[in-house]
Amino acid sequence: MERKRTDCPALPPGWKKEEVIRKSGLSAGKSDVYYYSPSGKKFRSKPQLSRYLGNTVDLACFDFRTGKMMPGKLQKNKQRFRHDPLSLKGGKPDLNTALPIRQTASIFKQPVTKVTSHPGNKVKTDLQRATEQPRQLFWEKRLKGLRSSDVTEQVLRSMDLPKGLQSVGPDSSDDTLLSAIASALHMSSTPITGQTSVAAEKNPAIWLNPSQPLCKAFTVTDEHIREQEMKVYQARRSLEEALTADGLARAAENSRELLRGRTA
Repeated sequence: MERKRTDCPALPPGWKKEEVIRKSGLSAGKSDVYYYSPSGKKFRSKPQLSRYLGNTVDLACFDFRTGKMMPGKLQKNKQRFRHDPLSLKGGKPDLNTALPIRQTASIFKQPVTKVTSHPGNKVKTDLQRATEQPRQLFWEKRLKGLRSSDVTEQVLRSMDLPKGLQSVGPDSSDDTLLSAIASALHMSSTPITGQTSVAAEKNPAIWLNPSQPLCKAFTVTDEHIREQEMKVYQARRSLEEALTADGLARAAENSRELLRGRTA
């Protein structure tokens, strides 16, 4: 085998590129490419190189075979991904942060066939279905029994919800309602109004709006906002008084210790 080792300007100083040309066998004339770090560590593939360098070097447009940065190749990949029908699904969800919602596409990916016997008919596409993925009903039940804890693994007490918030749906509880409201605030920028349809209380499996939390319709008035602002103001005032008292107590304790040190 013939080995050629050269510097690689696309990588940090000290990195070497080695090209090994095969001399015999059915693959004679072909070459293998390796990279060596300044410490002599050998890398056989781009994923290994990416894991080792981390965020220090952007290898998105790095060509492993030539050892050069090729921005045009990155642009082609972006265009191909943009026109790839699978990319419309958003790829694989991040299992560490994604909520337990069914990630599926619509059953009808294309508009229905136009009936030619009725010339006045037109094919209409469902824009909402094309932009939003369907959500599974009552998925919040999967969070039942899960409790959050702090760094010391102590279970945190659940938040007390106002009496005006009433659950809708089977086997609903305050914990499930709290999870539904928190998820709705996290996932959507639309106002949270609850289930505005009265029919959802009779048969939520049919009339439930999955984009809203599992609670009856509620209204937040200006009076509610003022009451909440007053609670926040009082809490901040109490905290300020507690910090001031603590500071005065510490100063008095330091003065007493200093006085005892002088008398001793």
